[in-house]
Amino acid sequence: MSGRAAILNTIKNNKPAATALPFIDVSAAIQYIDLLQQYKTVLESIGGSWQELNNEIELEAAIQSITGTSTAVVNTMLSLPKDLAGVDAVALEPTAIAIMKGLVAVAENAAIWVTEEQMVNRLLPFICQQLVLVINEHDIVPTMHHAYKKINVAATGFGVFIAGPSKTADIEQSLVIGAHGPIGLKVIIVKNKYV
Repeated sequence: MSGRAAILNTIKNNKPAATALPFIDVSAAIQYIDLLQQYKTVLESIGGSWQELNNEIELEAAIQSITGTSTAVVNTMLSLPKDLAGVDAVALEPTAIAIMKGLVAVAENAAIWVTEEQMVNRLLPFICQQLVLVINEHDIVPTMHHAYKKINVAATGFGVFIAGPSKTADIEQSLVIGAHGPIGLKVIIVKNKYV
């Protein structure tokens, strides 16, 4: 038996017994009087911006206003060719604005759950300069506990919670926004449900 096989076999034989996940009483978690206001306040505090709209017609106008005449826009909410999924980082690097739908937004930390289905390409929300996430107001939940009750992490190949623009303060304790991802995040909140 090789050394590698012996190590893996030892690990396999000494694996601890599985234990059940603890019960979490979500009703005892923090609640907010106004979920929307809490979400907007936290989003602003982490460097993001928001726009509140009433319906899909206003959404189309807002997206047109955001994108303007820029040709470096990828809107995954539109019908896109499936080959975007296979596009590499070099081809996506010029993306100035990426627009995609978020599924669940969390008021306690302003995170938005986005899956590979909404991204189309896993690189897209991290390689663009400006990220625009569109959510329904009724999809805002109070805490991460509530969010995990609404999502199925096994339903998609990849999913991620995104909160605010990219930032780091590691170097000389100086905050740098856009260090390793989008420079800006705008969340469009649509009051009336849309697809």
